[in-house]
Amino acid sequence: MVKNIAVLSGDGIGPEITHEGIKVLNQIANQYGHTFNYELADFGAEAYFKTGSPFPEATKKICDQADTIIKGPVGLAVEKMLEIPLEQRPEKGAILPLRARYDTFANYRPVYLPPEYADFSPLKKEVIGNGINILMIRELVGGIYFGNKTEGVETNNTYASDDCHYDYAKIKRIAVTAFEEATKNPFNRLTNIHKSNVLATSRFWNQVVEEVQENYPDVEYQSVLVDNAAYQLVINPAQYNGVMLLNNMMGDILTDQAGGVLGSLGLMPSACIGTEKGYVEPAHGSAPDIAGQNIANPYSMIGSIAFLLEKCFNLEKEGQAVWNALKAVFGNGYRTKELAGNHTDSSHILSTTAFGDKVVEYLQKH
Repeated sequence: MVKNIAVLSGDGIGPEITHEGIKVLNQIANQYGHTFNYELADFGAEAYFKTGSPFPEATKKICDQADTIIKGPVGLAVEKMLEIPLEQRPEKGAILPLRARYDTFANYRPVYLPPEYADFSPLKKEVIGNGINILMIRELVGGIYFGNKTEGVETNNTYASDDCHYDYAKIKRIAVTAFEEATKNPFNRLTNIHKSNVLATSRFWNQVVEEVQENYPDVEYQSVLVDNAAYQLVINPAQYNGVMLLNNMMGDILTDQAGGVLGSLGLMPSACIGTEKGYVEPAHGSAPDIAGQNIANPYSMIGSIAFLLEKCFNLEKEGQAVWNALKAVFGNGYRTKELAGNHTDSSHILSTTAFGDKVVEYLQKH
């Protein structure tokens, strides 16, 4: 297989962890006989200061021509971000336009913590129980984030508004995606998250989701209010093992909460898949305070590479090999700095590059 990949390393720790992801991807290419060609492109806050745009036209062209995209986290320290006009800040000027450009409507975020890694989590071991294994699927191109917005300055600071809009087609396609994943999931369970006691969009969301559910009678289905789900994720997260379906805003919030349940957003890979093209990214931020120190955890980027192989290139075997390697690194007692506990042997605390090297080493032996 020959594929062309646009690489948007982003800001902060982005270049460091992206380097490790590509290191692993190159090992997969060597072992399985693939060719992956990379083209680097500017994206994010540094891109704005360099070119005047967080998503430059040259980057758009590179992404248009690529088969898929690897994206690092974006954003700089607060004082630097305040120098960027609101419309050009990475969230509004780069991330949302990237999603809209390629209609990457399905966001996959695994929340995975086996019992042997319970010490990663701030929750008690008895709460972790037999382990957490939730695949959160978030609708990514609809809802309040993409609705019409009225800024306070436009109304002499008398009011501001954000419209939340969902149409039938957007809800149906993400529901179908989630139910299809549930049929492949060992728990064969789907939990639909909503706020139907208050929001009209949630009542409509449920109506469409439950219409799709009729085509999947063998999938165990439950419907849960988002506030209760937030509570239950801390009290008993394993009850949601399986697939969790969320709209854009609720998914944004609960996936970050899930990172807290795991003990680190560095354990949250992510894939954003569209009808024709997708991109992968770690779910965490750019952590500018630790950039350049070679201590960032690259797990989420390397896990995103596993998603790239599976979801973008349909290379299931290769993707599983990367997941297995990641699990093996932790299974052999290695940790990055933020995951190290009081009993972690100092010789097993890995730098960013050493973690990537351990993943490659495992791949070479298997």
